[in-house]
Amino acid sequence: MNGLKGMHHVTAITSSAEKNYQFFTYILGMRLVKKTVNQDDIQTYHLFFADDKGSPGTDMTFFDFPGIPKGTHGTNEIYKTSFRVPSDEAIEYWARRFDRLHVKHTGIKEQFGKKTLSFVDFDDQNYQLVSDENNNGVKSGTPWQDGPIPLEYAITGLGPIFVRIQDFKYFKQVMEKVLLFTEIAEEESRHLFEVGEGGNGAQVIVEENKVMPMAMQGYGTVHHAAFRVDDKQTLLDWDDHYRKFGFQTSGYVDRFFFKSLYTRVAPQILFELATDGPGFMGDEEYETLGEKLSLPPFLEDKREQIEGMVRHIDTVRSTRNIEKEYE
Repeated sequence: MNGLKGMHHVTAITSSAEKNYQFFTYILGMRLVKKTVNQDDIQTYHLFFADDKGSPGTDMTFFDFPGIPKGTHGTNEIYKTSFRVPSDEAIEYWARRFDRLHVKHTGIKEQFGKKTLSFVDFDDQNYQLVSDENNNGVKSGTPWQDGPIPLEYAITGLGPIFVRIQDFKYFKQVMEKVLLFTEIAEEESRHLFEVGEGGNGAQVIVEENKVMPMAMQGYGTVHHAAFRVDDKQTLLDWDDHYRKFGFQTSGYVDRFFFKSLYTRVAPQILFELATDGPGFMGDEEYETLGEKLSLPPFLEDKREQIEGMVRHIDTVRSTRNIEKEYE
């Protein structure tokens, strides 16, 4: 059975697809590579922000479920998502940028020997930038060429996700025996696990926390995180693997842009395995990626119905000249 290759995407919940688009496009400088709907709830937008080419391992995606309450952070939660930037100098650039744009952040800190900068968005969703300066392992993506961030400072992909868990002993067994990660470092209550080629693009940071109340999912929280696998056969192999350990799964799911398998590995911790392909380039041109409502073939006959339910969001960028912002 082929192992996991690192992060594929993280999916979170937002209170506003419009604000979410503005924040990720014009503050974080990530490219909207797909504007579609939740395939299980077609009245809900699903926005995919990634690198210039929509590469696997670079995607942060969002649902905007109508009427959902704000979530609360706590234990038993995927509570923070990291993004990779090229260098320590890039971290310093982002601290200055966040100050200028009034984005709340913690200041530059060191974590497992790397410079980091934690921040939140308008929903109090937790994020972190992590420097790739001394990183080895899974290759990162390509910064958005036409975005507002100078390429030498731009976000290039996903870094480690953070999981806060009540029963660490159990979760460590899941990470090592089921998911085949290896624990490589420990700092206070945080444990660093990695898989495959390792490095920032293939790591999970697990924090043991028996004090905080249980997290409650809603906007401002993560829905699930996904890890990369090669192909459909690998998904089927992992389905068998999970079931041998007594886990229930979704079974094989075709999401059109990639193929998936979902498993709840601990209370409120939903992990997905997703294939690298086919990817996001099959139904749109590179120059206008993410500018129109994209639907998989099995929803195309419902386009009129769906367009009547989801409000229009203007995501056209190909006709705009977005200047690089060096401060």
